[in-house]
Amino acid sequence: PEQFELVCAENRDAVLELSADGRLIQMSPTGSETGARNSRLVMRLLLWADAQGGWKVFDSSSGFRLPDGSVLSPDASLVRLERWQALTPEQRRSFAPLCPDLVVELASATDDGPRGLSALRRKMAAYQANGARLGWLLLPEQRAVEVWPASGEPQRIDQAELLDAGPEFPGLQLALAEIWNDPNAFAYNRQFDKSMLQGACRDCAWGEICRGGCTWTAQTLLGRPGV
Repeated sequence: PEQFELVCAENRDAVLELSADGRLIQMSPTGSETGARNSRLVMRLLLWADAQGGWKVFDSSSGFRLPDGSVLSPDASLVRLERWQALTPEQRRSFAPLCPDLVVELASATDDGPRGLSALRRKMAAYQANGARLGWLLLPEQRAVEVWPASGEPQRIDQAELLDAGPEFPGLQLALAEIWNDPNAFAYNRQFDKSMLQGACRDCAWGEICRGGCTWTAQTLLGRPGV
């Protein structure tokens, strides 16, 4: 891993990972559509983490040095704040020596290369073996998800619409329509009328026009319109 850090420092424009057996893995940049999906995924995790407290969110540029010696970069991940704070400043600036609690990977449209399904399944197995509590492998082209638990076989969910992370990540849910780029994903409030709103939105003079659209965070985090 120390030599790998030097290689990364000398090749700052390259996207690299390190396998447990010391092989250098050159990752290709993501396509624009995958990048947009990943940005929305990270945003959702950030919203939850800010509301919940006690978590750190990382994007796909963050590398982690796993216990088996590999250095991998999930598309998105969560680490308990107490684990992050236990690291030294030097460890935080480098590849943090831990496996994230939650890891998420987005598969490409084909099975080719390091972002293909076969390669990502190997990564998910590595996360699991190194202590990840939960893994989500998202398959946008198939609108399916593989849920990798802390141990045991992954479970595939076809036509997945909502992911619930369970009690270790209280209240963390991921509505997949917007990750799949459903054109109706952001039109949820078109079906609302003012009587369905709550809190300040219900009494707002603009409620008939807005219909809670300005408080999409409430819908995302609480599952209801209004504040």
